[in-house]
Amino acid sequence: METDPYRRQNYDSGSDYVLEYGELRFTFNERDFSERVEQAALKLNFIERRLAREEVEDLVNLVVNGEVNDCVSALGHHINECWCELNGNDDGSLVHWLRRLVFRGAWLDQRVIEGELDIVFDPETNDFLYAQPDRDYEPIVLATGPSWRQVSYRP
Repeated sequence: METDPYRRQNYDSGSDYVLEYGELRFTFNERDFSERVEQAALKLNFIERRLAREEVEDLVNLVVNGEVNDCVSALGHHINECWCELNGNDDGSLVHWLRRLVFRGAWLDQRVIEGELDIVFDPETNDFLYAQPDRDYEPIVLATGPSWRQVSYRP
């Protein structure tokens, strides 16, 4: 059976977590998902450093369940204390943006796997970028989300 070359493939690193959008269904193993959630929180300025295991557990629970009912860390308590600010931002909720960045990262990584994008190092910014090989390695400019620095978690 021949596959449609225009149909996007789904990202898959395991079966512990699932994110769906339209026809796309991305599945993640626990470590991959946890790391992506933590990186998304860093990009949104909600956290300022890598987290302890219990803090990651609360952050993952937030992304999966949309709330943290049974806190296992100070981060979970912080989320609940700041819930109005985290849930009522004009740009959308923190949960929305965390899910969005996790999904976007997996979507981009799947494009790398399929050969549509490459990852290149930019010596000017000391950062890695996604680049388009069919466009002379033009880098993709990713939109940034809102900053959550005002209600960030600072242990």
